[in-house]
Amino acid sequence: MARMVNCIKLGKEAEGLDTLTYPGELGQKIYDNISKEAWQGWVNHQTMLLNEYRLSPINPKDRKFLEEEMEKFLLGEGPSSVDNFVPE
Repeated sequence: MARMVNCIKLGKEAEGLDTLTYPGELGQKIYDNISKEAWQGWVNHQTMLLNEYRLSPINPKDRKFLEEEMEKFLLGEGPSSVDNFVPE
């Protein structure tokens, strides 16, 4: 049986993540409060950020930016807009 969470991103009960997707306290908060559906939304948004801003996950400054954006997207006020980005 799937683990259910009260997803704070979607505002409804939904299937929870199978494992921790991020380390530390933030990862635990995501695991406890974010659904698979919301996490997939973040993965898609993160991909757009990586491509549009030409970020590198190995660059500490870029990783910090992505972590801040992830927290805003999943747990905060929502995603930041990307200048000049037009979704297909």
